Amino acid sequence: MNAAQFAMASLPAREEFYATIRGLNLTPLWESLHTLVPREPQPSCLPALWSYAKIRPYLMQAGQLISAEEAVRRVLVLENPGLTGSSSITQSLYAGLQLILPGEIAPSHRHTQSALRFIVDGEGAYTTVDGEKTMMHPGDFIITPSWRWHDHGNEGRAGILEPVVWLDGLDIPLLRFFDAGFAENDVTQAQRVSTPEGNSFARFGYNMAPVKNVGAMATSPIFNYPYARSREALDALARTEPVDAWQGYKLRYVNPANGLAPMPTIATFLQLLPAGFSGKGHRSTDGSVYCVAEGSGSAIIGSETFAFSPRDIFVVPSWCPLRLRAQNDTVLFSFSDRPMQVAASILREAFLDD
Repeated sequence: MNAAQFAMASLPAREEFYATIRGLNLTPLWESLHTLVPREPQPSCLPALWSYAKIRPYLMQAGQLISAEEAVRRVLVLENPGLTGSSSITQSLYAGLQLILPGEIAPSHRHTQSALRFIVDGEGAYTTVDGEKTMMHPGDFIITPSWRWHDHGNEGRAGILEPVVWLDGLDIPLLRFFDAGFAENDVTQAQRVSTPEGNSFARFGYNMAPVKNVGAMATSPIFNYPYARSREALDALARTEPVDAWQGYKLRYVNPANGLAPMPTIATFLQLLPAGFSGKGHRSTDGSVYCVAEGSGSAIIGSETFAFSPRDIFVVPSWCPLRLRAQNDTVLFSFSDRPMQVAASILREAFLDD
């Protein structure tokens, strides 16, 4: 009797056996082994793009329907179409677009989830983290470390009052998996600013660090990485280095205290694709979220092609091939769960010869 014949002959006995052991909260591994341990990743996350031009009117409408104080954080969540109901953009990451109107304050709170802000649209807003305030400018990458008090406000600039929108990225699904989420509201709406603006950057942002009392810092002591400086670095590379055939000119943001990612759970990147760039395919196990800072082009994700414009956002699932094209000089900000995969020694990537 071969294996197939044996399986058919024993099927009734197997079903009876399975029904019996279910009462003991047991289940047979051989029935689910290939799903639990697949030959390669099988993400539920799907490739998708969110057009900022289409989303912005709804953000503004949300601003008329609910205040920043009532909402606590007025955000439209970017929910992956393959993860409906999860408020997730990948299996491990959350993303949303947050709006703050002139004169508003998003009240102070803290949570164990680590957060990033990538400023998408408008000026005049600020964030305060543990008593240090920083102004927000388009393209700035700003960190809210785990369990640190933070509030946001929009006080305008030079007499100009306009809405400000930024991309939020958090490790909410990851902490939900670990059942390790805590949050606390502050006793005041806005913190008292106790540290001069730019203090953290002055101490850590110039390839130098204080000699005393630094200690271990899992999260970067710099919480605002200005776009102007990051863009300057990419321009310098483009003038002096050959372009990478897969990723153009790509740099990772670093924690200057240890050289690792700015946050222990989230890695962040900025890359320049020169005009006419037609990249080769690459893929990685860290599913990534991209936001277009400048330029236009297309992202070929698996078998789907997504045309992108400034401020658009797209997601690349784990192990899904990505090919990037640029019509003009294009800058992309991206983030992923790479630090967790590196720590667990499970990160895998492949650069394809198209």
